[in-house]
Amino acid sequence: MNQNDIAHARLANQRLTGSEFTTAAEVVAWLVAVQAQEYTGAKAALGWRAGGLDDTAVERAFAAGEILRTHVLRPTWHFVTPADIRWLLKLTGPRVHQVNGGMYRRLELDEATLRRCAGVITGALQGGRALTRDQLRDALAAAGIATSGGPDRNGQRLAYIVMWAELEGLIASGPRLGKQFSYVLLDERAPAVGPFDRDAALAELARRYVTSHGPATAADLANWSGLTLTDARRGIEAARPALLHEDVNGQALWFADAPLPPRSPSPTAYLLSIYDEYIIGYRDRSAIGSAEDGARLGAMGNALQNVIVIDGRIVGTWRRTLRKATVGVELNSFRPLNEAESAAVATAQEQLREFYGLKSGESR
Repeated sequence: MNQNDIAHARLANQRLTGSEFTTAAEVVAWLVAVQAQEYTGAKAALGWRAGGLDDTAVERAFAAGEILRTHVLRPTWHFVTPADIRWLLKLTGPRVHQVNGGMYRRLELDEATLRRCAGVITGALQGGRALTRDQLRDALAAAGIATSGGPDRNGQRLAYIVMWAELEGLIASGPRLGKQFSYVLLDERAPAVGPFDRDAALAELARRYVTSHGPATAADLANWSGLTLTDARRGIEAARPALLHEDVNGQALWFADAPLPPRSPSPTAYLLSIYDEYIIGYRDRSAIGSAEDGARLGAMGNALQNVIVIDGRIVGTWRRTLRKATVGVELNSFRPLNEAESAAVATAQEQLREFYGLKSGESR
């Protein structure tokens, strides 16, 4: 198995090269969790992996609670399903709290203060209410709890209060209110579950991550899940009866099916968010880009939002320009594209426009 094989196998296992899925919930369940702090790109990530799924359908699924958006795995938002949210929070939430510990202390958010905040927030949401973050801030202020000022010079105190409540399994995303995200009680969005078995959860996470993201290493799983490398190895070992592996360059690459699944016709292009699971789901990204490409992307810093992928490899960046009833795509390739590659990118642009239900805009 070489780097090209790894890239194509990941495309297939992530259901980018072909998918039986038709709904947002099916895609999220397959991938276990989908990074979603950049909401527009995260919705498109689901569209690339499900036949006929468009932006409107994803919005409907989100409003109905078929997919939820919360802080889990790492200190950022992810889409998860109601069936998975509780055990994922119990497994990864303590680790995120640990990572957040320095900010809690800096913002003077001790355990007692956070629990008081949680009581105010859950009380405000009782009775099936959905409230925006600004409305939660108002509820906290009415209870005499400061959400800014003092040690908080960057407006982060409210964000960490709300994140803490998410990680504790008290609240999750509700329907959007206009363009604003809202929060509801998790009990109203996800069913209660039985006793938590950490070892069983580790095995479940490892099996499903490897199945949907493999070939991948234990270090990839640790990086993606936010758990320690020790826990990642424990999970893979527990899931090992359902997994296969191949040693490549001194590393064990794990997968759950044929190591060389069928490939899409070459060239096939995708216009992905930099936070797409195909990009962000691994510690070692050498299979999808050279060291030079990685340095070029790194130099772009926060300006980098989207990447062009052809046959599993990053070949450039792109920027979406949404206008009323149109979507434009500005391309920046790292190398000249041949005629067939340019045609593949044009096809990907049209797929993106169809996802948003918009007309073609100017592209360059």
